[in-house]
Amino acid sequence: MALAILLCASTILSVMIGSRPIPTAEVASVFQNLSTVFTHTDALNVNQRIIVELRIPRTLLGLVAGAALGISGALIQGHTRNPLADTGILGINYGAALAVVISFSLFSVTSAWATSLWAFIGAIIATMAVFGLASVGGGFSTPLTLVLGGAALSAVLSAIISGIILTNDASLDHMRFWTIGSIAGRDLSVFLGVLPFIAVGIIAACATAPQLNLLNLGDDIAAGLGVNTQRARLVGMALIALLAGAATAAAGPITFIGLTVPHIVRAFTGPDYRWIIPFSALSGAIMLLTADIVGRIIARPGELQVGIVLAFVGAPFFMALVYRRRMVSIS
Repeated sequence: MALAILLCASTILSVMIGSRPIPTAEVASVFQNLSTVFTHTDALNVNQRIIVELRIPRTLLGLVAGAALGISGALIQGHTRNPLADTGILGINYGAALAVVISFSLFSVTSAWATSLWAFIGAIIATMAVFGLASVGGGFSTPLTLVLGGAALSAVLSAIISGIILTNDASLDHMRFWTIGSIAGRDLSVFLGVLPFIAVGIIAACATAPQLNLLNLGDDIAAGLGVNTQRARLVGMALIALLAGAATAAAGPITFIGLTVPHIVRAFTGPDYRWIIPFSALSGAIMLLTADIVGRIIARPGELQVGIVLAFVGAPFFMALVYRRRMVSIS
């Protein structure tokens, strides 16, 4: 109930707050006529057009992208048993971002559906690459090697993305805000394009929650209880890539939501993924919308991109987690 109230509040504030002050009555009039405003935009005044064409699509995109990132973070932490895992830190988001940049620059891909497909392929390749780097030398991946492999992969992919963008004048303006993570300037077609991918990913992730609970008991115990552990891991990695890829295609490589949200949720739900996954969806959406609102307020009349705002929150959280694990290992 508390999450539902926070989600409603953040959604309403996201529509109301922006660089242009809009009276509450104008916002209320749009919501009262929500069934017709999208088909009769010519009859709207300037304030109403801003709400319908900019703020509502931005808010909807923030809801689905935040939910996807929150769930992908919960899944990757569950499947790797690594509390430091995050699709951004491990380079999966940057793999999706590189695929999207290549599709924009070399193949002139513009549709949201095709962009999401490219992002999914890039996320899958990055997932395989980071686990390959973590297991180099014939050993098994550990939390430390995963983080190191992900950091190395993120640095390489980020450099390649920057190189492509800086040498391609046509895509520079289009990509400069997208590459740091932003939900600004997206129209309703982007939301509708990624919605099927994210919806399928969320439903499938919730369906795999009982298996994930068994996997966290250990592979031997899970196998003894009838779980095909290898197939379950492959399905989990595919869902992580699908959710992270679709969110990245829509909003750019936003990091730290997948890291922080599952930790916050576990404090209330415990270790049961049947609760962690849906609560991570709600909490991720709230966190992304809240960060976007903060970015609009602190830099008026301009705005700070949501990826930058989340970095200010997520980086200290990550360092605190590392410090805590170090203290536990010493003691």
